[in-house]
Amino acid sequence: MRYISSRGNYPEVGISEAIVEGMVPKGGLFLPEKIPQVDVFSFSRADYHEVAYRVLAPYFCEGEGAYTEEELRVSLRQAYNLQTFDTPEIAPVRLLSNGVGILELWHGPTAAFKDMALQILPHWLLLSKKKLGKQTTTVILVATSGDTGKAALEGFKNIAGTEIYVFFPDEGVSLVQKMQMLTTEGINTHVVSVEGNFDDCQGMVKTLFSDTDFKARLSNRRYELSSANSINWGRLAPQIVYYVWGYVKLIQSLGLGIGHEVDVVVPTGNFGNILAAYYAKEMGLPLRRLVCASNQNNVLTDFLRTGMYDSKRPFYKTYSPSMDILVSSNLERFLAEVTKHNFLKIQNWYIELQQRGKFKVDATTLREIHAVMRGYWTGETQTLTTIREVYEREGYLLDPHTAVGYHALKQYWEEHEDRVPVLVASTASPFKFNEAIYRALFDEEPPHNEFEALKEICEKTKLLPHRAVMSLEGLPVLHKEHISPQEGKSYLERKLLSKKHLKLKKIPPQS
Repeated sequence: MRYISSRGNYPEVGISEAIVEGMVPKGGLFLPEKIPQVDVFSFSRADYHEVAYRVLAPYFCEGEGAYTEEELRVSLRQAYNLQTFDTPEIAPVRLLSNGVGILELWHGPTAAFKDMALQILPHWLLLSKKKLGKQTTTVILVATSGDTGKAALEGFKNIAGTEIYVFFPDEGVSLVQKMQMLTTEGINTHVVSVEGNFDDCQGMVKTLFSDTDFKARLSNRRYELSSANSINWGRLAPQIVYYVWGYVKLIQSLGLGIGHEVDVVVPTGNFGNILAAYYAKEMGLPLRRLVCASNQNNVLTDFLRTGMYDSKRPFYKTYSPSMDILVSSNLERFLAEVTKHNFLKIQNWYIELQQRGKFKVDATTLREIHAVMRGYWTGETQTLTTIREVYEREGYLLDPHTAVGYHALKQYWEEHEDRVPVLVASTASPFKFNEAIYRALFDEEPPHNEFEALKEICEKTKLLPHRAVMSLEGLPVLHKEHISPQEGKSYLERKLLSKKHLKLKKIPPQS
C-alpha cells in the first residue's frame, strides 16, 4: 500500500513514512492510494483484536516500510487490553428500547473516543521510526478541542524519543477536560493554553508543519515534527475498526444476518470520526447512509446540504466543546475520495479556503456526497432536552456530543421513513461534561464547583463516573503556560532551539 497526498503535491510514501511525517510537508493529508475490501461475513465470531488485524493489515502490512503480521498483532495487544480499557469488548454496543445501538467508544483511559486510536499510535510511531532508521526525537504537536489532548498525552507520556506539546483553547473546553490535561504527569509532556478557539490552535499547528525553515532548524538539532491529530493517517485508521466491530455487534444483538444494511450517526467537528465510517463503508461494510451531526457550529451541515463550505461565520462555545470547530481538517480527505483523487479540484478549493475562508464544490461532487451522507445540527436547548428525554425513557445517560448525534437521528428519521437499524457513535463519557448533564437532569444552574455537580449527578443516577474523572479532584496543576496563536513558533523556538546542545532525555520504558 502506498500513500498519496490529497493535493497531488508530494511523492508517494509507505505507511511508516506517512505516520512519521503526520501530514504532507507541502500541505495536504496522506490517504491510501486505494481502498481495500474486507469480507464482513468473516467477522461474526472474531474478537476486537482479530477484527482490527483484518481491517488494518491491508493498510499496514503491504509495501515499503510495511509492518509484519506479528508486529501489527503485537501492537494491537499492547493497545487494547484490560489494563487500558475497562471492558473486554473494548467498544461495547448498548441497545436502546427503540432498537438504536449506542457504540460506546469511551472505555479507554481518558473517557473519550480518541483513546481508540491514541493508545496504539505511539507503538506505531516508534515502530515506523525504527523501520526508517530514524534516531531523532519526534516532537508531537497536538491541537485539541478537548479530548484529543488528554488522550495523546496519555498515549505518549514517558515514551522514549518523543516530546509532546498539546495546545488547547483556554476557554473552549470543559473543566474536566482542562484538568485532565493540566494535571498530566510525564517528563516529556507540555500542555499550553491558547487564546482563541480550536481553529486558532489548529491553524497555528498547521502553520508550523508547513514552515520549511523552522523544520530545517529543528532537523539540525535532531528534532522532527509529527502529529497525533487525525490529520495523521495513523490516528484515523484505527477508527475504521470500531465501525466494523460495532456493525457486527449491532446486527447480532438484533438477531439479524450479517449483510443487513445499517445507518450510522456520528457527532463530529473535525470530520475524522465520520470519515472513518466512510472508509469502512467503502471497504465493503453494509452501511447505507452516514449522518453527520453538528452542534451550533454547523458549518458541516450547511456544506453537506449546499456544497458551500463557509468558515467565515460566528463561532459558538457550546455544551459539546469537542465539536466547536469551523475548519474541519479531514473533509479534505473525504473530498479527495469522492472526487476520485481529482487533485486539481482539491488544490483549487483549499486555495480558496485559505484566501477567502470559503469554497463551493461542483454539482457532480455534491451529488456524490449526497449519495452517502446527510447533515443535521442541534442547538443548545435541544441538546439538553435530548439528554433528559433519553435518560427518563431509557435510564441511559448521553454525553452532550452523543446527544447531538441522537437528535440528528430524530431529524433524519423525520425526513426518511425507510428505516434500517442505526448505530450511533458515542464519543465520550457523560461525566466529562458535568455542567451540561446537571442542567439537563435538574433543569437549574449547576454548583460553581463542577465536582460538586458530579456528586449530585451520581446520586441521582446511581451511576459511577469513569475512573479517569473520579481521580481528578485535588490533583495538582502541573502545566501553567499560556500563549497567543501568534506565539506558537517563538514558544517552540524557546523550548527546542535555544539549547546549545541537544540533550536527549532518558525516559524509563513503559511497563
